[in-house]
Amino acid sequence: MTEPRPHGSARPGGRTARTRTAVLSAAREELRTQDYATLTVDLLAQRSGVHAATIRRRWRTVEGVITDLLGEYGTSAIPIPDTGDLRGDLHAMAGNIAGFHAAPGNRRLVEGIVAAAAKEPGAEQVLRETFGGRLRQVSVLLERAVARGQVPPDTDTVEVIAALSAPFYYRLLISRRPLDAELVRTSAESAYLAATRGVFRRRATDAPDGTPPGSTPSDGPPSDEAPPDGATPGDTTSG
Repeated sequence: MTEPRPHGSARPGGRTARTRTAVLSAAREELRTQDYATLTVDLLAQRSGVHAATIRRRWRTVEGVITDLLGEYGTSAIPIPDTGDLRGDLHAMAGNIAGFHAAPGNRRLVEGIVAAAAKEPGAEQVLRETFGGRLRQVSVLLERAVARGQVPPDTDTVEVIAALSAPFYYRLLISRRPLDAELVRTSAESAYLAATRGVFRRRATDAPDGTPPGSTPSDGPPSDEAPPDGATPGDTTSG
């Protein structure tokens, strides 16, 4: 049996498009004031003006609606900084992540997406592809750093961004604590120090120059690289 197409993968036009826009807008608005657990098809129908039977026929469940809404999450929702320096970029990016999730609607959307992935066929794949694509997009921060010689050329750029982001989602979904300025600082500084010291070098094979995997080559960035503009390690002014 063919696996159902994940909701949101099609972009229909006309009346169907208006229906989709109305329902997704209703879901987004509800999440601004209500927790994901309170969402029902009837509530979405009332707010959107779309009959509940139509919603059930198209999306089947609230999880189906949330999965479709993930396609509207957007790859530009959190801006990617370009300060000209890796430390500044990581601090700025961490601040942007915290700022985005400070909005209750955005935080509840993430909660809903994760919950939908556990229930709705195809939602897990959509979640993985969306956030995987976002990690690859943001990894341009490390590609710039490679070009500047700030990190080893065989750095796993995606994993650096994953390490930067992970503490925020742990706070959001597990420990349920605020995304405060100290989390921004420690997440950015930890990712920066690890990346510049070669922690994220790919380990599948030895480096071309024979350097053991995971170590920093002698011509790579110095382990005590001076922060930009005379800042000291841990300085948050650059982020």
